[in-house]
Amino acid sequence: MSALMEILVCAMLLLGGGFALVGSWGLAKLGDFYLRLHGPTKASTLGVGGVLIAAMLWQLVQGQPSLRELLITLFLFMTAPVSAHLLAKAALALDPASRPADPK
Repeated sequence: MSALMEILVCAMLLLGGGFALVGSWGLAKLGDFYLRLHGPTKASTLGVGGVLIAAMLWQLVQGQPSLRELLITLFLFMTAPVSAHLLAKAALALDPASRPADPK
């Protein structure tokens, strides 16, 4: 494996791990349900995507190209926003008073 590919794989792993750490920290520390919703849907999605892209690059360098990681990444990027939207709609339906004020 070339040094450039090793650096790229390591960088993607570190970037993905950093995003996952920030997303889990946001889930644990933010106070409101709607604020907590952003942690796993935004940062953690990018974190898992970075790790999966690093795994895909590693498989490519090993000479065994695998589309499995690409499909997992695409599925994750498509389903996370939809699930976050449905969770927010369900929370608003359960407690309409939690709806934010209209901007003026």
